[in-house]
Amino acid sequence: MESKERNYILLVLLHIALGIVVFIVPFISKIYCLLIIIGGFFYVIKNKNKNNEVLIVSAYIVGIEVFLRMTGGNILYEFSKYGVIFFLIVGMYYSGFSKYAVPYWIFLLLLIPGIIVATETLNLGTDIRKPIAFNISGPVCLGIASLYTYNRKILFSSLNSILLSLSLPVITITVYLILYTPSIKDVITGTGSNYESSGGFGPNQVSTILGIGMFVFFSRFLLESKSKLLFIINLIIVFNISYRGLTTFSRGGMITGLVMIIVLIFFLNRRIKYHGKVKLNFLILLMSILLIFVWIYSSNQTGGLIEKRYANQDASGRVKESRFTGREEIAENEFQDFLESPIFGIGVAKGIELRYEQTGLITASHNEISRMMSEHGTLGIIALLIIFITPIILYIDNAQNIYMFCFLIFWLLTINHAAMRIAAPAFVYSLTLLKVQIDD
Repeated sequence: MESKERNYILLVLLHIALGIVVFIVPFISKIYCLLIIIGGFFYVIKNKNKNNEVLIVSAYIVGIEVFLRMTGGNILYEFSKYGVIFFLIVGMYYSGFSKYAVPYWIFLLLLIPGIIVATETLNLGTDIRKPIAFNISGPVCLGIASLYTYNRKILFSSLNSILLSLSLPVITITVYLILYTPSIKDVITGTGSNYESSGGFGPNQVSTILGIGMFVFFSRFLLESKSKLLFIINLIIVFNISYRGLTTFSRGGMITGLVMIIVLIFFLNRRIKYHGKVKLNFLILLMSILLIFVWIYSSNQTGGLIEKRYANQDASGRVKESRFTGREEIAENEFQDFLESPIFGIGVAKGIELRYEQTGLITASHNEISRMMSEHGTLGIIALLIIFITPIILYIDNAQNIYMFCFLIFWLLTINHAAMRIAAPAFVYSLTLLKVQIDD
């Protein structure tokens, strides 16, 4: 057994053990959060970021975020976004950043007017700092991460290591979910998103991180399974992540993961020669059979309710009036806010305040596009266009980043159903800007 293979198996086992230990002794989660910060800092300082260690550490923080939230381990609720920002600034101190990253300086500057407007429009009784930080931390995290990754040269193998660092905590989450809800049949009673099968935490966020984990381990199954043992291990991991993702009954994350897989297969088929395609197509066929089996098994365990969920039906088979569980109403309100304040918007976090005044409920936006339009106005639209167009332009001279469109799609689809409540869409987006060189 090669050392690389042995290390991979050891990492998988350690993250399985972490899920078990935290389930038994939840307080360990807080200690682990501190260890990540301290250990990550010394790891970066010791190596002086010579091999982009800050991306490894940041990726791990992004992957562990949902687990720390569901187990009460976070020092701050937005710890992951602040952690990513901190480590990437440290990385820029050691390794600098591209002088051509002007689009992301402009992007960050475009966020400022919305913050200024918020200080004028938010009610005097509102604690201004918290709502502004909650809404702006995601875009700021994206901007800082993009400044660091813009046209930064990296080997394809290093990119896979970054993705592994992001996805190892997904194994821990999956183990925790298995222990938290050993029998799915006992907790599934309807077709709504299920907190019991999501570890008692938000199904949307859990589904999102499980979706990216499913994609990463699928890619490792295709590209990194260089022995029968790794082949079997990755197959088992993909099965368990996919099953637990489906049974959260939150569709966004799993659909996003599946679309990413389809896009990856498309780009792999374009790059690989004939003999490689034969092997690739065999692996794809095998994985397709596995995913079909996961769906059938999930349907059996949920009494067919999973099929009704994805068909937008209630438990009785009636089609629901809303396909997006009322989120389209929030988006419509935000579009109306944009029409009323089209230049600078209504101000960061003002949308939540207005909805509270109208309905008496605190409802945060699930859609980052409509939120940016509402709270930042036309400047928000320009900022979104910068984010969307820049990686596509860079791809013209960066075709070896076969994951680029997968990452871009993850960001785009995730911000449409989960906004930027977790750090994953911001960080994964920044990986689209890396200048990748194939080394294997």
